[in-house]
Amino acid sequence: MKSIFYNNRFWVIIFLKAVVVLSAFLFAFSIRFDFVIPKEYWPRIVSLLPPLLAIKLVVFWRIGLFKGWWRYVSMPDLVQIFKGNLIASLIFVGYAVFVYRLEQIPRSVLVLDGIFCFMLMGGVRFATRAFRENYLPMINGSGAKKSRILVVGAGDAGQMIVREVRSNARLDLELVGFVDDDHLKQKGLFQGLKVLGTQVALADIVNAHKVDEIIIAIPSASGQQIRSIVERCRSVDVKFKILPGVGDLINGSVSVQQLRDVKLEDLLGRKPISLDQAQISNYLQDKRVLVTGAGGSIGSEICRQVARFQPEKLILFENAETPLFLIEKELADTYPDIHIVPIIGDIRNRSRVNVIFDEQMPQVVFHAAAYKHVPMMELNPAEAVNNNIQGTRLLADAADCFGVEKFVMVSTDKAVRPTNVMGTTKRVAELYVQSLNKTSKTNFVTTRFGNVLGSNGSVIPTFKAQIVKGGPVTVTHPDVTRFFMTIPEATQLVLQAGSMGSGGEIYLFDMGEPVRIQTLAEELIRLSGLQPHEDIEIVYTGLRPGEKLYEELLLDGEGVLSTPHNKICIAQSVTPPHDELVKRMDHLLADAKALDLAGVREKLRQLVPEYTPVENKPLAKVIPHPATAVHQ
Repeated sequence: MKSIFYNNRFWVIIFLKAVVVLSAFLFAFSIRFDFVIPKEYWPRIVSLLPPLLAIKLVVFWRIGLFKGWWRYVSMPDLVQIFKGNLIASLIFVGYAVFVYRLEQIPRSVLVLDGIFCFMLMGGVRFATRAFRENYLPMINGSGAKKSRILVVGAGDAGQMIVREVRSNARLDLELVGFVDDDHLKQKGLFQGLKVLGTQVALADIVNAHKVDEIIIAIPSASGQQIRSIVERCRSVDVKFKILPGVGDLINGSVSVQQLRDVKLEDLLGRKPISLDQAQISNYLQDKRVLVTGAGGSIGSEICRQVARFQPEKLILFENAETPLFLIEKELADTYPDIHIVPIIGDIRNRSRVNVIFDEQMPQVVFHAAAYKHVPMMELNPAEAVNNNIQGTRLLADAADCFGVEKFVMVSTDKAVRPTNVMGTTKRVAELYVQSLNKTSKTNFVTTRFGNVLGSNGSVIPTFKAQIVKGGPVTVTHPDVTRFFMTIPEATQLVLQAGSMGSGGEIYLFDMGEPVRIQTLAEELIRLSGLQPHEDIEIVYTGLRPGEKLYEELLLDGEGVLSTPHNKICIAQSVTPPHDELVKRMDHLLADAKALDLAGVREKLRQLVPEYTPVENKPLAKVIPHPATAVHQ
């Protein structure tokens, strides 16, 4: 039966529209004569019906009222129905005046006909939607007990979730109401559901209405707000899911299908990033863009973000074969119209770098290739120097030589008052591109930010692996803190900073408040459905070589300039003369080539006077968390 309806849907709609038009006209006459139409008017009524049908059906067809689905009718549809009825009624009035001079056609009937036709057409559509949303789910439901759903957030996102739940009977969800902290929404009705109270009363609302699951539908919520909601959900032992943040919805729309479990990124999040899409597009669209370290966590995400802006060519420069293969395949599948060039090579190989720049002629370079693991670079300082300093120098020189328009280097907060080799080498790389910018036509820009959640080898994947094994989760020190960003958040800001830079700037990103690593561990254990210090033990292992308790984003003497973007500012940094810097770097590279590790560290200290190495030693034995010790 349903297939017959869909196959003949157009003719069914014409029939229903005709019935509505005829019913409205006859009803208008009936109202005019108190439901007893005099016999002398019937011939006129019969003669008017064919032109009435023709005029109104043609107008409705031309204005698009035969299209669309009645189940999704909304205010814009109602406006369109009003417009169609107004135009059709005016044409019909003109016909009645011109042909019949309004003989035996009461003027009130013409007015009432337009009003009734509009009301019937709108009423039929809204009745169809009301039936589908309120009664059809009960008919088509699976018969199983439905989960009672409470929606946190009565804004646009929450209301869209409610509409989709109502239109999809297969979800087997029963809506209870909203929770919202906006005092103007209290006790209000949205989509027919009450705002039952604020988040403070969440526990009482859950118990009073027997809620089975909570949906957090506030895409713009801060990490602190999400943490507060999650804690209240845990206190009443109720399941909860979250709608992705605005950054995840840039190219999509709000949907029940996008609901997911709360992630650690949600709890640590900040306000959504607002990108100047036009400004970024201006320097990336139809350009030849090269990304070093294209297979890494940051590099691969830069590639994805750049591809959105339709570059002429995207050159992927990577030393590791498998990561390069994977990102090249992903981009080729997602963006088949973009010319993607995967290149295996080492940024420390001068000949290889120069050949790539000569053949590909990149206009924009994002330099994300680097050795980044602090303890490992403490053990391999010569390699850190060769890769992070010499590699950057060769790339920057090639960019200068081959006329690259913009060179964006990804740096780190560990370059600020570094206590380790890795951070010091990144600081030297910063100094070099800044000094080169003074004499080059290329605009050299540096971006400096902290730890990236979920990047390869970072703390989150490590904690997850430890939790899967049943623990313990190892934290270096109870007071250690770090700045964190998500991978998309960091790369979007890199692109934005690149679009703003005119050369020589060090851009700092708003990293929010530093986060205790112990807090990260505890939250991650809870999100895994376990209790920290009970189900999973947390132990302290001591700071690793080169690590410090906290990171900074500014050096002493570095002032800060604001930018048009509220999450980006500029560090005012002083660089030594280029010739002097190059001479010192040559001595450093000579020591690295000779594997004179003591000389390497001494030359690094000369280049970066604020470099103060620390000799953290692992604890002789693992110390359990105090809360765990109590239970033992």
